[in-house]
Amino acid sequence: MGGISPWQLAIVALIVVLLFGTKKLRTLGTDLGEGLNAFKKAVDEPQANKPDEKNNYTDSSI
Repeated sequence: MGGISPWQLAIVALIVVLLFGTKKLRTLGTDLGEGLNAFKKAVDEPQANKPDEKNNYTDSSI
């Protein structure tokens, strides 16, 4: 009681495959993996493309 049995997981997996088909699930997994890789790459990328904020001001006292 309280846990998910292997039979319940198998039934849920079978229903998902019947509803979506194997090809759609495969492309969904591929797209999800590519999205995660792009996100990780963007997070790890250094801030080289960010403009230098300390030089982006106008001095009106001159």
